[in-house]
Amino acid sequence: MKKFFFTISITFALPYLVSAQNYPTMGKVIRVDPAFDQIIPANASVEVIASGFEWAEGPVWSKNEGCLYFSDTKQNKIYRWHPQDGLSVFLSPAGYTGRGEYSDEPGSNGLLINAKGELVACEHGDRRLTRMPLRVGGKFTLADRWEGKRFNSPNDVCEHSSGAYYFTDPPYGLADKEKDSSREIDAFGVYRIDTSGKVTQIINDLKRPNGITLSPDEKTVYVAQSDDVEPYIMAYPLQPDGWVGKGRIFYDFTSLIKQGLKRAPDGIRTDAAGNLYAAGGGGFIMLNAQGKLLGRLELPSSTSNCTFGSDGYLYLTAEQYICRIRLAFP
Repeated sequence: MKKFFFTISITFALPYLVSAQNYPTMGKVIRVDPAFDQIIPANASVEVIASGFEWAEGPVWSKNEGCLYFSDTKQNKIYRWHPQDGLSVFLSPAGYTGRGEYSDEPGSNGLLINAKGELVACEHGDRRLTRMPLRVGGKFTLADRWEGKRFNSPNDVCEHSSGAYYFTDPPYGLADKEKDSSREIDAFGVYRIDTSGKVTQIINDLKRPNGITLSPDEKTVYVAQSDDVEPYIMAYPLQPDGWVGKGRIFYDFTSLIKQGLKRAPDGIRTDAAGNLYAAGGGGFIMLNAQGKLLGRLELPSSTSNCTFGSDGYLYLTAEQYICRIRLAFP
């Protein structure tokens, strides 16, 4: 695929916030099915609200504050963006607190705000999941080991209504990735942390588990596999005891990649109707609850994740950019 470029004045050495009245746009909205109009309005476009990052990841919206938090895994920082207050560094260091250089992605990755209003972070460098009150700070470790062995680099996380967490543990945060000598767990697993703190490995046969989310009825766990040979979003039935049943391929990115729409799936989210949103495939794709492609956002930068804002926007992380697009529903 030929590389293409777009002309907007947003390339800066440091993170830069453009005015709220004049956000530049980029990319294209591709409508595949008429049902896509129920997700993205006909006149919507992708707006760039901030730029200058190294690898933006893990966006999460704070409904109480009306703002966005997101990671920059390479800079080892968590940023905060508010429509009125603008952009600021919220936490640094965010995922690696040791001395010296750890890897090219030492920082936090996936974030969520849990039912208690705390910021939960997947930390590459410190190889753990943490929770932190947003107002007073001070981190608490949720988990850093399974059966006495350190995780590889926790990547993304979601919370069940029971209070349990589900998260993925690929090698992306390690200095030498899958060949890193500090690895203690053979599998790149998917794990569950129950409310007592017990950690259970529930999936151990994926090559590169990455994004993770639940269906709105919490009967299905979706896991994105960021592998170019098997670029699948997997669906697993969630059982009452918290374990998962046999997985199936929910959506295969192979046909998109063969069209030149690069990148296997990364971060994923579901909305209240069961539609699934996934980074990858040349930008972001939107699927219905049956796995049918409804439409996609074609972007010139590699994409990583998305989240819903209570202000009616879908927020997107795309390499050096933070973007958003208006949704057709609250």
